[in-house]
Amino acid sequence: MSLYFLCFVLFCVGLYCVLRKRNIIKIIIGLGIIEYAVNLFIILTGYRTQGRAPILDNKQEILNMVDPLPQAMVLTTIVIGLALTALVVSLAVRIYEKYGTFDITKIRRLKG
Repeated sequence: MSLYFLCFVLFCVGLYCVLRKRNIIKIIIGLGIIEYAVNLFIILTGYRTQGRAPILDNKQEILNMVDPLPQAMVLTTIVIGLALTALVVSLAVRIYEKYGTFDITKIRRLKG
């Protein structure tokens, strides 16, 4: 249960970075932290104590298996997160080229 709580704390740290920081780079880092927290939570849902790989044999008795579906979902979210991060970083670079700053409050005041 404490692992789920730590995962929630990590998510809250990332959410704080996204909502309260004014620097675009810090917001991007906060998005990455949120992504890692969600991936960790998904992996924790498939974890079983003393579990083994879901490889079946006729001679083996089925005891306690680890679910492979969350692992496949996390691989998918890693790829999607990488694409999202690349998109957001490219937008941040374009914003810096146009306005010369990463501060959101200064960008909101500028027109053009």
